[in-house]
Amino acid sequence: MVDVTKWPLFSLMGPQELSAIRKACVFGMSANEAIYITSDDEVYVFGLNCSNCLGTGDSLSTIVPKKLDFLSGRKVVSLSYGSGPHILLATEDGELFAWGHNGYSQLGNGTTNQGVAPVLVSASLLNKKVTEVACGSHHSMALTDSGEVYAWGYNNCGQVGSGSTANQPTPRRVSSCLQNKVAVSITCGQTSSLAVVDNGEVYGWGYNGNGQLGLGNNGNQLTPCRLAALQGFCVQQIVSGYAHSLALTDEGLLYAWGANTYGQLGTGNKSNQLSPLQIMTEKERIVEIAACHSTHTSAAKTQSGQVYMWGQCRGQSIVLPHLTHFTCTDDVFACFATPSVMWRLLSMEQDDFLTVAQSLKKEFDNPETADLKFCVDSKYIYVHKAVLKIRCEHFRSMFQSHWNEDMKEVIEIDQFSYPVYRSFLEFLYTDNVELPPEDAIGLLDLATSYCENRLKRLCQHIIKRGITVENAFSLLSAAVRYDAEDLEEFCFKFCINHLTEVTQTAAFWQIDGNLLKDFICRASRYGAFKN
Repeated sequence: MVDVTKWPLFSLMGPQELSAIRKACVFGMSANEAIYITSDDEVYVFGLNCSNCLGTGDSLSTIVPKKLDFLSGRKVVSLSYGSGPHILLATEDGELFAWGHNGYSQLGNGTTNQGVAPVLVSASLLNKKVTEVACGSHHSMALTDSGEVYAWGYNNCGQVGSGSTANQPTPRRVSSCLQNKVAVSITCGQTSSLAVVDNGEVYGWGYNGNGQLGLGNNGNQLTPCRLAALQGFCVQQIVSGYAHSLALTDEGLLYAWGANTYGQLGTGNKSNQLSPLQIMTEKERIVEIAACHSTHTSAAKTQSGQVYMWGQCRGQSIVLPHLTHFTCTDDVFACFATPSVMWRLLSMEQDDFLTVAQSLKKEFDNPETADLKFCVDSKYIYVHKAVLKIRCEHFRSMFQSHWNEDMKEVIEIDQFSYPVYRSFLEFLYTDNVELPPEDAIGLLDLATSYCENRLKRLCQHIIKRGITVENAFSLLSAAVRYDAEDLEEFCFKFCINHLTEVTQTAAFWQIDGNLLKDFICRASRYGAFKN
């Protein structure tokens, strides 16, 4: 499952907010803007807001997500972003909205005025149902449900496909040799455009200085031109990087062409490729490819779920596909792309699937599924024998046939308090501990008795965070008693640093005489009593 917190922008959000996200996209020249859609179809944005790209109606940045009320309730099916950046968003009803940078009319509203809030793109798209959108640096494309391709915006290299290099202020149908074709997919490089039609043919137009159109030359194309080198192949997916392109056939074959300065073609060198070249020929079937116009990074996923990356990866040039530990291509862009944008509108799983860890956490203290209960301070805690045996050596030994406890349905605990023992059992289900420092001392005692070293370290951490002048000596005493050397040193230094205040507390005068003598001797060696 994709974790959006791999993108730093989302790391400030809490579990409840994150669980509501159904679609998300991180964009911008420095990956400093984000948009996400919740399960109830509300659209939120946050980030730097370059060129009004958040669509909030102002130019203010925001670290707190803001809702775009204008898009409330509309089901988003496609989203793309440019370099300005500008944003295109298509809804389930086929409506197209745009906002952000508009210096080249890439919003398609006939002007070059900045789009501070989402506006409906109509003009020639009126009565058309848009199903997919794509953005280049400063040009835009839309695909309709009838397979028509429309383009507009910056056109210095012919990327709008109009036959000229004049900028296009409103959506214009890309015709020429696409006139009688049914397009099924579109993508944009920085200043180039590609489309796949229903028979698997690929057409390209716009800038071709690095061979990113795959035509065997490096001349720009003002109208769509078929990639003859892919004749006989049925292309299933196509993606564009900054100036390179990848295509995946229905047989799982991967082809690459265009710029290769960073090894983004995966050919083993850095030479540009003017025509499609098959790569990863020794690997198993490819099922997904990934690239986006703002990066020089490429990624692919195989049939067995292996994810490879190549190109510019954290400043390095990886010239051959490198096997990663990731489970999805999106993680490649979160961790290694520059900028760390999302290469597509990311969709989260919408079912109620729970991981093993989430399921265990949910079943703790559940009387419906438990097969054992502990009685502590006359209160019951419901658990599962199998989980305790798997997670704790103490219980693995306890539930042996020669132990009396193995036959019991209720086990009485009298040496620890209810909060302490419940916290311990919950730790076995969740790996987390939530206790005040005073109770953490009792849990430290338990962890020491049960030889749970990780729990012991967690308890020490909690105690350190909760140390005060009033409880410092009590905590020091506990650290000595439970042989927690690191904690003992921490508490001792705290007491020395606050010696006058600490020695006036009740806890100081209640400690064991031997511990007091030891403290005084140690403090003397530390220089605490020098004038």
